[in-house]
This record gives sequence, structure tokens and C-alpha cells, in this order.
Amino acid sequence: QVQLVESGGGLVQPGGSLRLSCAASGSIFSINVMGWYRQAPGKERELVAQITSGDTTYYADSVKGRFSLSRDNAKNTAYLQMNSLEPEDTAVYFCYTVIARTRSPAPEFRYWGQGTMVTVSS
Repeated sequence: QVQLVESGGGLVQPGGSLRLSCAASGSIFSINVMGWYRQAPGKERELVAQITSGDTTYYADSVKGRFSLSRDNAKNTAYLQMNSLEPEDTAVYFCYTVIARTRSPAPEFRYWGQGTMVTVSS
């Protein structure tokens, strides 16, 4: 089994910054993808950003230029730096990972964190 522990959410004023962290632990041979989804009240969950084992990143158009995703492979941890936050960024942010338990070729497994609330309000 794999556990994801998220931290860093909270309340911030518009224009402010937050950094979310997501640490993975458990039965992991390789982390192929780590990323973040978010879900605002009354809206569907959307992909915010993800990073692959080859450091290829993806960002939703709504966060490009404001959010930056990085990873520390030694710590199995991903960091989402969120700058210039807007009220529209208010949501529960869910970390997820796609891992393999053995050397490739191997099946992949997806796991989710418990979610952390980000509120952008004055």
C-alpha cells in the first residue's frame, strides 16, 4: 500500500502565495507521475499540474505562469508552489501519484491524498 500525506493548505489573501507538499511512502519501486487535482464547490475535479519521472510537466491553462510543480526524488515528495493566487483558485487540492512496485515493465497504480483546503479570500 501507498500513503500520500499532503500539507500546506490554508487561507491566503488574493495575490498571496502558498506551497503545497505531498509526500509518498509505502510499497514504491518508482514514482512515474505526481500531481495535483483540485475541486471547487459545485464543480468537477480538474487537473492542475503534474510532473513525470522524466520531469515533464503539465499545467492547466488557468494556472500557467503562476503555479510551479517540482519534485524531490530522494524524498518521494512533490511541491506545488502557488503564486499570485486568485479567489478562483479556492478549492480542495488533492495530490495523486502513479507508481510501480517492481522494475518496468510493471503495472501501475494510482493513489490519492486526503485533500487539503486552499481558500483565497480577503
